[in-house]
Amino acid sequence: MAEVNDQICSIKGIVGIVEKVYESSVMIKILKNPTDIIYENNVTVINHKNYEIIQKAAV
Repeated sequence: MAEVNDQICSIKGIVGIVEKVYESSVMIKILKNPTDIIYENNVTVINHKNYEIIQKAAV
């Protein structure tokens, strides 16, 4: 499970930084969005099952 400030990539290819962790999902600030979907405020929520961690946050 990702933690705050980890960089993740969703199964749709959206890359972002975790801003908040919920019980079954994370809220991310989007850095890269290869989809045609427009996200208001450049933020989205992704279920824990639908992403992989690219880079862990520095301790």
